[in-house]
Amino acid sequence: MIAIVQFGGSNCDRDALRAFTELGLDAQLVWHEDGLPEDTTGVMLPGGFSYGDYLRAGAMASRSPIMEEVRDAAENGVPVLGVCNGAQIGCESGLTPGMFTTNKSARFQCEHVYLRVENANTPWTRAYDEGEVIELPIAHGEGRFEITDDELAQLEADDRILFKYCDEDGNVTEKSNPNGSKANVAGVTGLKPSVAVLMPHPERASLPDIGTTDGQGVLLGFN
Repeated sequence: MIAIVQFGGSNCDRDALRAFTELGLDAQLVWHEDGLPEDTTGVMLPGGFSYGDYLRAGAMASRSPIMEEVRDAAENGVPVLGVCNGAQIGCESGLTPGMFTTNKSARFQCEHVYLRVENANTPWTRAYDEGEVIELPIAHGEGRFEITDDELAQLEADDRILFKYCDEDGNVTEKSNPNGSKANVAGVTGLKPSVAVLMPHPERASLPDIGTTDGQGVLLGFN
């Protein structure tokens, strides 16, 4: 069972639940104070504005006791995916390197973007080919990925970058970078490929009746 962890201010939890249900995956909403159920086989940290983004986006939620359980689960090989605010929580809690901060535009941005698959050998990207371009929506004010030059070089060397922002033809350019993320990075993995965060929303691109279904492959990483 995929546990979709709800914090105060989460607002993409039900989107994720519906997407998982449509894909035939067993999932349920789990309030953070209740802890992870014993039958948890995967963890989704959904988008939203946990605790109103006070201090920093994801900072307060990352201190919730359930995140210790999530870290333990991740260490034991349970797949964990953080999306948007969930990505911020994942970085803040040490599941993945780097951090997400205010967009270069200093504005909230809600639009569709193109992503190039950088590594197709992870649970989250195995449905795609390396270099494939997919389209997902973004909706964030603090989506700019930042990391030190040395850490970025290590991520590149370890092939831990999942997606980069690109144009429709797969060109990674400054113009195709919606938020100023370093090296156009849109998603990365932790030390284990089963743990990942990304800023765009795959759950909002998984139902045929609302547009692109390019995000299905990401969510099927739990399968």
